[in-house]
Amino acid sequence: MSDSPQDSSQEEMPLVAHLIELRTRLMHIIGATLLVFFALVAFRNDLYTLLAAPLRSLLPVGSSMVATDITSSFLAPFKLTFFVAFFVAVPYVLYQIWTFIAPALYKHEKRLAIPLLVSSVILFYVGISFAYFVTLGPVLKFFVSVAPDNVSFMTDINAYLDFCIKFFLVFGFTFEIPVVVLMLIMAGIVDTASLAEKRRYIIVGCFAIAMFVTPPDALSMTVLAVLMWMLFEIGLFFGKFIEQRREVTND
Repeated sequence: MSDSPQDSSQEEMPLVAHLIELRTRLMHIIGATLLVFFALVAFRNDLYTLLAAPLRSLLPVGSSMVATDITSSFLAPFKLTFFVAFFVAVPYVLYQIWTFIAPALYKHEKRLAIPLLVSSVILFYVGISFAYFVTLGPVLKFFVSVAPDNVSFMTDINAYLDFCIKFFLVFGFTFEIPVVVLMLIMAGIVDTASLAEKRRYIIVGCFAIAMFVTPPDALSMTVLAVLMWMLFEIGLFFGKFIEQRREVTND
């Protein structure tokens, strides 16, 4: 059986057909996200209470979260619900992307793409979970502890939501580093030997990136930088197995 794309024996799809197919996939993605959103919208205040729990447990006695804008108390829970809906729908979103690009892939590319796709979804969720359950509490504790004695710590609910979304996305995408490293190795763009030689520069780069994408405190920057480095090492470790398997196959 020839190793060729699924549509190799068929007529090439015209550009308009590709655009129609892309529109269909986008509509499915939007529809799935909205479906999850409407299923969760009744629990919007509960979702925000869950998100705010790490901060509320650290606030001094007499302090509370505030809404500085007249619409914040109404819109912030809806905004959070939409992002939660998208996070829940991520597997379906990636499935729709996969069905769009799969016909153009070779069989051996599909065998590699499916495990990478599944791994990327799992790692994204692990990254967000790590941010909420492990990192968010210590970072918030640091900010609360450094507040001057004559300053009341009362965070705006919209500002806190924006902070958390950015925080979760940063950690979610950070956990994709092993997948990115493996893809670069499998594509032949880099090899493990060259990456190992550049390890010191990569570590410096991890700290530089962490400095720009995390809040301005040493704790969150260090945690993210070290985490990025460890995830790079994991990708490098599994990359060596891929190279060894490739050498055996070529022999």
